[in-house]
Amino acid sequence: MDTGTHVVMGIALGGLATLDPSVASSHATTASVLIATIAGSQIPDIDTVLKLRNNAIYIRNHRGVTHSIPAVLLWPIALLAVIYPFFPDANLLHLWAWTFAAVFIHVFVDIFNAYGTQALRPFSNKWVALGIINTFDPFIFGFHVVGIFIWVLGADPGVTFLLMYAVIVGYYFLRYLAKKRVLDEVRTIIPDATDIIIAPTMKFHKWRIAAMNREQFFVGMALKNKVEILDRFQRIPVPKTPVIEAAKKDKNLSAFLSFSPVYRWEVDEYTDFYEVRFIDLRYRSNGHYPFVAVVQLDRELKPISSYTGWVFSEKKLRKKLSIIPS
Repeated sequence: MDTGTHVVMGIALGGLATLDPSVASSHATTASVLIATIAGSQIPDIDTVLKLRNNAIYIRNHRGVTHSIPAVLLWPIALLAVIYPFFPDANLLHLWAWTFAAVFIHVFVDIFNAYGTQALRPFSNKWVALGIINTFDPFIFGFHVVGIFIWVLGADPGVTFLLMYAVIVGYYFLRYLAKKRVLDEVRTIIPDATDIIIAPTMKFHKWRIAAMNREQFFVGMALKNKVEILDRFQRIPVPKTPVIEAAKKDKNLSAFLSFSPVYRWEVDEYTDFYEVRFIDLRYRSNGHYPFVAVVQLDRELKPISSYTGWVFSEKKLRKKLSIIPS
């Protein structure tokens, strides 16, 4: 989920914690748990700072080790080491339990996004992405804000957020059913599909689709239960040519390939250099595929420039690469 949603979830969890008698009976425990649930709802995304270095490091590591099983166990202990000295009268066991809940819920809800997490590390580096909830879901965020507002007006926070989460659990189930209907329709249209990726959007009934069979890639959109295939591409295996093999050694393309499950590729030859481009097919927007990896190599197959990330126009991509092909 996005940062804002994780913040309001942390506040809501702190309110829900007042149902715990050990929390409600102690001012120190109540205050420390609220701080801990907010911090615990944020701490796994500390790897966002990697974006300050470059996109390749960020893409390869975001929601990786910081969302792993060891991290989920260690983050609460790290937060307690910082928070507990300020609240020595707090119930340490219950403070740990609610801090752990905040960290666990952060990682758990991220699994439902299309981006996913490597939550099974160190047992598996596979990305777990159920693709049911958009990274920012207006209903989930808005419902949390309403719950917090009702709490501020004087309502019992425990009861308020317990009811709120009961509704949200039902909302997740409805999203699951909506995705399943789209999946069934895609299977009807492409009966020989070997892989189907369905990604949510901010609109409840709108979904992005990327699928493949042995010969083609299919990119489409679903509105309610109606599926429309917008683009088709021949599925051509990536050849092991000297140009492509040299490009794969670049950190940006390597990061892209570690993350993207469905893509097509292009190689263009210019007067002074080659350009290798890999295009993720999951994020079609207004006829454009914004998530790419591009590597430019000279005639000796030495890298000149490269980039991976989101670009919404060719002009901006050229600016990032700082090279205009002749």
